Amino acid sequence: MSELPGSTDKTEKADVSPESGRASETQIPKTRAETAAENAKTVRTLVFVVIGMLGFSFALVPLYDVFCDLTGINGKTSNEAAVYESVIIDESRTIKVEFITRTHSGMPWEFRAQTVEVEVHPGEMSEVAFYVRNPTDRDIIAQAIPSVSPGTAALFVNKTECFCFKHQPLKAGEEALMPMKFYVDPQLPKDITVFTLQYTLYDISAKVQPAVDVAMNNS
Repeated sequence: MSELPGSTDKTEKADVSPESGRASETQIPKTRAETAAENAKTVRTLVFVVIGMLGFSFALVPLYDVFCDLTGINGKTSNEAAVYESVIIDESRTIKVEFITRTHSGMPWEFRAQTVEVEVHPGEMSEVAFYVRNPTDRDIIAQAIPSVSPGTAALFVNKTECFCFKHQPLKAGEEALMPMKFYVDPQLPKDITVFTLQYTLYDISAKVQPAVDVAMNNS
């Protein structure tokens, strides 16, 4: 057969790469048992990781509290009464102590310090009082939480008596004066001449009242 003018016989050659000449490796599929075993191992690993993370996060809370108690970094004071022993009063130093009061959101009480500030000598026993009134028509149980600023001063504030050591109940319309006795440790750093003691009052009736009712019913 004659070729048409201008036509050419082109034969396209396949581009064969070296890899194409290799026999493809055959992958043996995993059995269901093998797949299930691997999945179970992965799940166990993830469970252990989650449990470890939860345990570590819970451990951080008491560790942080211990750290704060040792360093006074967050201004927390001791929640136990101190014992006033024979202390040499350092009359060469005068420390100004300021008192601030506030109520937490939802706490309707009136709460204020009778004395907004006092000047004391390290080692000298002092007493102040705080006024509270429950203006509502219901009984309320309160808890005061103290803090000191600067935080390092918290380590040197020793309270022998404080309303913050226990719950403070007030009946509807009732008022009271709550005393607080304290002294400043003579070891207070020389660069601290003023510090602030703040009390925040919380309504804990919902948390405490059920336990009170149970105790009264059992008595």
